[in-house]
Formats: sequence, structure tokens, C-alpha cells
Amino acid sequence: MDSSTPATLDPATTDLREALEDANIPTLLLVLTHLTGDERWLDEPYRPKPARGGGDNDTGGHPKALQDEIRNKVVEVVTAVRGGQLAPAADPSSAQVARWLTHAMATPVPDEAGGLLLDEMGITDRRVQVPDTPAARALDVLVIGSGFSGIAAAIELEAAGIPYTVLEKNDALGGTWLENTYPGCGVDTPSHFYSFSFAARPDWPQYFAKQHELRAYLERVAAEHHVAEHIRYGVEVDAASWDEGSQRWTVTVRTQDGSVEELHPRMVLSAVGLMNRPAYPRIPGIETFAGPAFHTAEWREDVDLAGKRVVVLGTGASAMQLVPALAGTPSRLTVFQRSPQWAVPNANYKREVPGGVIRAMADVPNYASWYRAQLVWTYGERLHAALQIDREWPHPERSINRISESHRKFLTSYIQAELGEHWDELREKCLPTYPPYGKRPLIDNGWFRAVSRDDVDLVTDHVVEIRPEGVVTADGTLYPADVLVFATGFQTLNMLGSITVTGRSGATLRDTWGEDDARAYLGITVPDFPNFFMLFGPNTNAGHGGSHVMSVEIQVRYLMDLLRQVAERETTSFECRQDVHDAYNERLDEALSRTIWTHPGMTTYYRNSKGRIVANMPWTNAQYWAMARQADIGDYVLRTES
Repeated sequence: MDSSTPATLDPATTDLREALEDANIPTLLLVLTHLTGDERWLDEPYRPKPARGGGDNDTGGHPKALQDEIRNKVVEVVTAVRGGQLAPAADPSSAQVARWLTHAMATPVPDEAGGLLLDEMGITDRRVQVPDTPAARALDVLVIGSGFSGIAAAIELEAAGIPYTVLEKNDALGGTWLENTYPGCGVDTPSHFYSFSFAARPDWPQYFAKQHELRAYLERVAAEHHVAEHIRYGVEVDAASWDEGSQRWTVTVRTQDGSVEELHPRMVLSAVGLMNRPAYPRIPGIETFAGPAFHTAEWREDVDLAGKRVVVLGTGASAMQLVPALAGTPSRLTVFQRSPQWAVPNANYKREVPGGVIRAMADVPNYASWYRAQLVWTYGERLHAALQIDREWPHPERSINRISESHRKFLTSYIQAELGEHWDELREKCLPTYPPYGKRPLIDNGWFRAVSRDDVDLVTDHVVEIRPEGVVTADGTLYPADVLVFATGFQTLNMLGSITVTGRSGATLRDTWGEDDARAYLGITVPDFPNFFMLFGPNTNAGHGGSHVMSVEIQVRYLMDLLRQVAERETTSFECRQDVHDAYNERLDEALSRTIWTHPGMTTYYRNSKGRIVANMPWTNAQYWAMARQADIGDYVLRTES
């Protein structure tokens, strides 16, 4: 068919055209290029203009007439493809994906990102084919945790035919998205990115999903992939000890009725993550408070906050969501802050996904995958360069390079605009002095407007004591409280602190790591601990941005490729070599030393008591993807049960 010839519009086509009024223009241009193979759709006059501020650049910066031309052409091409008059062009190469996104997003996307993007778009298949052999079926795996990490691993083990059991301490799956139910709780990564690449959901109701939607998504995916029946609920792991004789683990578990049981899997996979154990502050008198006192991760639905004096301790990610959601319900809301946070505006944060976009996600070929590809770059890679320290930069106390300085200026203007007439009053309390993104990047949920309210107090004085009637600061002021809420984060640096894991030599992980200095090869495995692996382990958090789900999929693929090679060799024990582990961590620490997270101007949960970055990865997601794309069996010491 001549692509310049208009297609005859039937009712379904008319309906599609109406739906595309809501669709994202850069994404539609990528769809056209992909279906036709004609790159002129990314040249002038169609090439999108650079985005201004946050959001998706839905119009591409184009006038309505040009937008309509693009939408009409999409309808024409999609109709022709469906009717068999036009054969879709071949899928793009990794270099083409990077080049096309460079044009569509008006920002450079390096070629090295192409492979990761192909995976995330589903153009290449992440799944590792493990041969169905007795050796593979003998690799029974015990997975600890049923959040995104545990479910991702279970799905791939199920597909490979490797026996497995998932243990979950709670009475339902979901992990973080089961336990955290505080008002306003949701994801700060776009929904269409914070989901499995192999299980896209076209009908997300919001661009940034709330807790109940994420939990429902996980439950549906687990059911569809037949892994839900492999989960044992109400079972908590206390200890795991390697037995060299049997080449198996002895795992001691405790059920909700208090009974103790031993399990003997060939392999143990920790999927407990970083955000699974609440951290409480060490404040004298905390146990004496007379009213309800609870952590955001242990929210009490039975406590009515209406008309009460509520005190929130902490101003991190959960508080950024909670405080604006609570404001106006208590008679007085008092928030205690150790240091201010930079918060980034995003036009989509509270926005519902229009019906036309949902239709495009479901019915327009490649629309969902190209939209996801843009999110991978915008929320996962684009910020990385801004977080690398320029040693020659003249103002290191406030920014670390030219891009960092521009971010500081933009965000300062944004905060001033949000505070409005309260700027002079709240400037010192709300404007950070450290460089942007030194702490976890947060999306503004109405925080600055909330703390500007007459019924909200933002207190920066140091808390020294908690009494039955309230909170006392260093100057002796008592802040009366009926309810205390701890928005004080998690025990992120005490990785696997609730489980005693004993390796081949008799040393435990705690002996090896200390209290807060976890290390692992690729963040996944540790020498002296055969057949023991972690998901979302040390230095796998993409602090520059990204999706936890994407990171986990990268790690699961690595593990499945390792298991494939182990099964082919009929190996019963596989342990990371010490020299491989040490060389990796030397490179890791050197790369981390050049990042903003070492900046002395702030404290952060990324960094341990000695100043080492324990949580974050210094590389781009694409660089980590390349490192973990295939397992090198030479990195491991292999043993076979005699």
C-alpha cells in the first residue's frame, strides 16, 4: 500500500483516531518509524522539540495541525497493518533503538543503552532456556520473600522446570506493597516502568500507581504464571547453614504458631530486599508515650487521626507522601525534620491515565514498548552524568558540576514558587544546602504546600526526649501529641540482619560483613557461601534513578544463566571466587568515589558508619546490564557431590 493514500475509516478506526487525541506524540512517531521502517518520521518537521520541565512532552512541542497529521498517519498505518495491506518493518537493532530515541526525546541516548532497551521493550527475550535434565531438576531452590524480587525469580524457575518453594513471613504476597499501607503510599517510578517487562499492564489507572494497585498487579502476575501455589505463608527464616557433606543448606524456619522446622534445599535465594525491616529512632522515653505510636511500614488503620494532635518524625520518602495526604485531618500536624529534602516536580505524579492512552497501550502496535523505552532513559539513565563529581568545579559545597548547578537553580526556583508568601518564613527549613540528588531523589507530592499550612508545623530543632504527653526538643519545648508516627525508614544497611547465614568455613555473613558493610559480587553472591544468592543486594540500588523491577530482572537473568551452566555440568556446589569478588568491589569503590553520594554535606542511608556507599550502584543501568548479561562460569569454584 502507498503510505500516502488515506485508509477508509470504519467505526473502529474512527474510535482509534479519537483515542489518539490523548496519546503521546513522541511515542506515536516511534510507532510510525518502527512499523514502516521509515526514519523520516523522526526528522524535521516531525522531530519533537526538547521537553520543558517534567512530564512526558505529550505534544512533542508541535502545533495542533502537525500533531493531527501524525495521529492520522498512525491510524492509517495501523489500519493497513491490521488489514494485511502493509507488512510491519523489521524490529530495530540496538543502535537503531538508541538513535531513534535520541531523535524522539531530543536528548543523546548512547549506543551502549540499546541492548538494555531491547530487553525492556520485549524485542529480545530475557528468558534463559535451561535444559530439562535430571541435574536441572535437582537444583531445588528456596526463595525467601514474595515481593517483586521473589515473584520474578519464581516465574523464571517455574518456566525452567527447576523445583522451588517461596517462603513468606506475612500471610499474603507483596512484600513492601503489602506491608506499607499509610495514606498516600505509592510508587515514585512511573507505573509503566515499575512493572515486569514480560507482563506489561496497559490499563494502569494512574501514571504513578498507589500501593493497592501494585499489590493487585503482583497477585495477578503470580497467579497467571502459576507461582502462587508454590508460596508458603506465615513462615519466617531464622537461620541458614551450609553443610559441606551433603552440599545443601539447612534452613531453620519458624511458623506463625511458633513451631520450628528444618528445610534442606540445594540453593537459597534471598529476595528480602532493602526495605523490609522498619528502623526506629533511639530516643529516650520512646516506650513511655501514652498514645498510639507506630511506623509508617506498620500503619494502624484502627487509629482515627481526625481532630488529633499528630506528630510525624522524619521527612524522607514515606513522609513526603504521608504528610500531604494527612494534612487537614488532624487538628495539628507537627513534622520533625533533621535535614530538608530536594523534591522534584512531575506533572504526571497525581494524574490519571487518560482513556485514549490506555487504548493506545493496548491496541497500537509497539506503543507500550516505546513509551516504556522513553521511561527507561528518562527515569533510569538520564540523570547519571549529573551525579559525577567534577573535581575542578568551583562551588563543591552547593553543586558538583555544571548540570548539578542548573538543577540546583531550577529546584530552588520551584521550591520558592511552591512556598509562595511563606518563602521568607520557611526558606531555611525547606531549602537544602547540599547538592541536588545527594539523597534519594523525591517527587513532590504537595510537600511544600502542606508544610505551609496554618495547621502544620515543620520543626527542625533536635528531638531529645519523648514523654507520655509528647515530644521534647533540645531547647526544652514540649510539643503535645496524641499520636506518634515514625517515618524513619528502614534498616537498609543491616542487610539480612534478621537471618543468621553460616557459610562453608563456619563464618556468618555478619562475621564477613560486620553490621553495615555488606559486599557481594555483582551485588548477588559472596565467597564462602556456596549456592547462596541475593536479589537487590549490596550496591544494586540505582541511586541515579531507574526501576527496582528492571534491576531485579537483570539479576534474575544472570542467575538463570548461571543455573543453566551449572546444570549442564551436573554441579552441586558453586561458589564465587574470592579474587573475582575482590576485584569487582575494588572497581566498585573506585567508581563510587566519583559520585555525589560521597559528598560530606549530607547524611544518607546509602552510606555506612565508615563513609562507604553500601546501597548504591555507581554505574548506569545499561553498564550493569552488560556486566550481568551472561554468567561467566569461570568466576566460580565448582564442586560435585561425591
